[in-house]
Amino acid sequence: MLQVDRINVFYGDIQALREVSLSAAASEIACIVGGNGAGKTTTLKAISGLLRPASGSIVFEGVAIHLLLPHQIVQMGISQVPEGRRIFPRMSVLENLHMGSHVPEARKKREETLAWVFGFFPILQERSTQFAGTLSGGEQQMLAIARGLMSRPKLLILDEPSLGLAPLLVTEIFEIITEINRHATTILLVEQNVQRSLSISHRGYVLENGVIVLQGEGKELLKNEYMMKAFLGM
Repeated sequence: MLQVDRINVFYGDIQALREVSLSAAASEIACIVGGNGAGKTTTLKAISGLLRPASGSIVFEGVAIHLLLPHQIVQMGISQVPEGRRIFPRMSVLENLHMGSHVPEARKKREETLAWVFGFFPILQERSTQFAGTLSGGEQQMLAIARGLMSRPKLLILDEPSLGLAPLLVTEIFEIITEINRHATTILLVEQNVQRSLSISHRGYVLENGVIVLQGEGKELLKNEYMMKAFLGM
């Protein structure tokens, strides 16, 4: 479904990504792990059209998208849930969800999609009239993911969905991500929680200083000696 081929991305004169290649097949969970400053979010921004690679290509369902604008990429079926949630705090939960369905095709199916999304997040249905800024941190993260789903994406990109959450809520968020994937939504996940993210991923990539240094099946990467020393403290 997604093929990133040897992209190079710069911030001014500083190169953030070097020859990065990765892929995600339909109905998979693919994961990018790495430390702060490794280039994970930069990779996602390049896929979403927020950054343009200096070279290389990004192909989605056979169509090159690396020169398209972000709204065109959303219309093709890619939705990104940014790090830090980025909800609209002074708007209601329902209004935040409506903001996720601005694509014409999604707007036509808004009520149907709302029912589908509330199936994953019943707490949001209960709090649909509440200001989003009054939700707990975990509920705000659920709202951010739910808003991303409102465009009915074929590929859902999640940037650090467990960041700042208590352990019990982290478990719940990963269970929800797995359930969304079971409903045939392909997921590209960026996470610093290496153990959790690789354990649910069909394929994983390790990014360091803008370079992919390891790749493989998620659970197999957890057994890799380098991974155990560098990320798992073993």
